[in-house]
Amino acid sequence: MELLVLGGIARRTLDQLLRNPYRTVEVRSARNVIVTRKLKPGERVFLTYETPQDITRGTEGIIAEVLKIEEMEQRIPWEESDEREITVCRIQLRLVGLGKVIEVSSEDNAMKVKVREMLPQEMAMG
Repeated sequence: MELLVLGGIARRTLDQLLRNPYRTVEVRSARNVIVTRKLKPGERVFLTYETPQDITRGTEGIIAEVLKIEEMEQRIPWEESDEREITVCRIQLRLVGLGKVIEVSSEDNAMKVKVREMLPQEMAMG
């Protein structure tokens, strides 16, 4: 299956999704916000700890179904940044399974991967 990628997701977030099949994830990085804007409820997405520049054939991660997406602006203290606001997307997800990348491509500023679903005993994550 071919999926958009949310990369650089914290390992604790991935672990929590594996333990509880429903989880809301907040993304702030520009790359992940762009990907989130392309997603629709009912679609699947690939989440991985690896940053996009390190995603290659063999990268492992989680396949999840998007249940709900909410975009908002958050004000940040001026001491922390030259900007006053950041865009944050909250994505409610349902765990579908584990996956391994078999091919990487790019489309409209978003990384796409072909993923093979895996059995839990095949995973090296953990």
